[in-house]
Amino acid sequence: MASPIEDYAILSDCHTAALVSREGSIDWLCLPRYDSASTFGALLGTEDHGRWMLRPTDPDAATTRRYDGDGFVLLTRWETATGVAEVADVMPYGDRRADVIRRIRGISGSVEFIQDLRVRFDYARAMPWMRQVGTDDAPALVATAGPDALVFRGAPLHAADHSHAGTVTVAEGETVDLTMTWFPSHRAVPDAVDVDAALASTATWWASWGDGIRHHGPHHAEVVRSLLVLRALTHEDTGGILAAATTSLPEDFGGVRNWDYRYVWLRDASLTLEALIDHGFIDEAVQWQRWLLRAIAGDPADVQIMYGLAGERDLVERELDSLPGYDGAAPVRIGNGAVDQYQADVMGEVMVGLEAARVAGVAEDEFSWPLQRALLDYVEAHIDRPDNGIWEMRGEPRMFTYSRVMMWAAFDRGVRAVREHGLDGPVERWVQLRDRVRAEIDEHGYDAGRGFFVQSYGSAEVDASLLLLPQVGFCAPDDPRMLGTVAEIEKRLMHDGLLHRYRTQTAVDGLPGDEHPFLACSFWLVAQYAATGRMPEAHLLMNKLCGLANDVGLLSEEYDVTLQRHAGNTPQALSHLALVRAADALNGTHGRAAHRRSIPTP
Repeated sequence: MASPIEDYAILSDCHTAALVSREGSIDWLCLPRYDSASTFGALLGTEDHGRWMLRPTDPDAATTRRYDGDGFVLLTRWETATGVAEVADVMPYGDRRADVIRRIRGISGSVEFIQDLRVRFDYARAMPWMRQVGTDDAPALVATAGPDALVFRGAPLHAADHSHAGTVTVAEGETVDLTMTWFPSHRAVPDAVDVDAALASTATWWASWGDGIRHHGPHHAEVVRSLLVLRALTHEDTGGILAAATTSLPEDFGGVRNWDYRYVWLRDASLTLEALIDHGFIDEAVQWQRWLLRAIAGDPADVQIMYGLAGERDLVERELDSLPGYDGAAPVRIGNGAVDQYQADVMGEVMVGLEAARVAGVAEDEFSWPLQRALLDYVEAHIDRPDNGIWEMRGEPRMFTYSRVMMWAAFDRGVRAVREHGLDGPVERWVQLRDRVRAEIDEHGYDAGRGFFVQSYGSAEVDASLLLLPQVGFCAPDDPRMLGTVAEIEKRLMHDGLLHRYRTQTAVDGLPGDEHPFLACSFWLVAQYAATGRMPEAHLLMNKLCGLANDVGLLSEEYDVTLQRHAGNTPQALSHLALVRAADALNGTHGRAAHRRSIPTP
């Protein structure tokens, strides 16, 4: 079986990503894009579903690892009975190729390493043709199947029962470079990568990007790493921002809550856009604005909640039988059925994100503001339609309170665009619609008898998404209604100090099984505590949450408090985004409406 989810580190070239276990095995890699079919798929099965393992032959070797500075050059130090060696794993940035470099450096004594290579293209549905193309002095192995090909260089590998294996020994002061390059199978084998140049340029680029992060305050290291993760999940060419690097890692171990997150959710991308803007990255905001314009251009009636990395619309969900699932959690899914859902909050998320870009100085062009006007027309046309909610419920659509609040936010940002930025639009109509939605939420989204906002109209349940109401300016953090909601959320949704999204026992999501506390929700609670002066509790919870990150600072989607392990897809953009927002709140910046605090709502 695959390693625990928290045992994986990520490599990224901002086109795709690899997951490397503490045992030195690359168990997940899709080529050439994040959302391509897997080449190494052991994460969702066994080693026979594809991996590239590199570790000492000494079974008792001890290991520690870290990223080299602010970037994604992974350094793994191995201590064995015969010596000490270090492996630098990296996917080079900027060479417009899909390379993986594994440099072994001898530190003391000598260490023998074993390679175990199992290439399985197309989600382990294609066994490749393997052929030796190198020489004794320059060994090279090529794997080919259908449109895909790989070339491995650096040390001899020999066939052994549908795998290739070999050993390599390094002594103190010696270096051995192992490389892998993907290329289209109809093209010639590419030249070998210049390892020294690739390592140097990649480290320099990541360091330069990290130097641009504007942040001073508590949890600085965690904020920097989280922003780096968000960049590592952003496609270099298109600007699309992934929700996570993986598919089908289970929210319920052994269960069916397994989803493909290798796509761009407008909600998550909008939130990420705001975080990047707030920490100094305006160029990324411009790139994402352009991505959005391309993705949703056309008839507003055709807008989806999510897209492929380049704006692809066809994300039909289907199940694979070639991969048995992480520790048997089936089915493994590719695509995502949520693409066909109506989630009423999404247009509000986009409008809030684009307002943040506007306030930061990103200029509207001949397309961007007309597009936002069209989005508001879409919101108006669907103003009375129940939806599936932020959590993509697969039960019957409802009038979810958070979704209604984000519809309010959409009209509110339209009003502000006209009144504060001089843009054109039917502002009086938007004011009327905004105020109508607010009155409706006050009447149906708040239970005056019980004293809290409810998950959906007519429900007696709460939902962790309600913690976001103050962040978009719907109400103040210390509004008595919010304080009552927080108390109810603490009472019903907290498990060993962490929050669930909602109570699955209510069957509102239409799925069997259960799930674990959702990390982003607990970070939202940190922000709410900080905004209402509950600083000791805010710091205590923040410390607890940051302590759940793995040894290289990564967070997955959920956390199993019983088994004390990560759950769900990883690394999860929303978890890292929420960490950044919580740290900002501890530093005195409260919510996505923070820059509006001195401006009364008309």
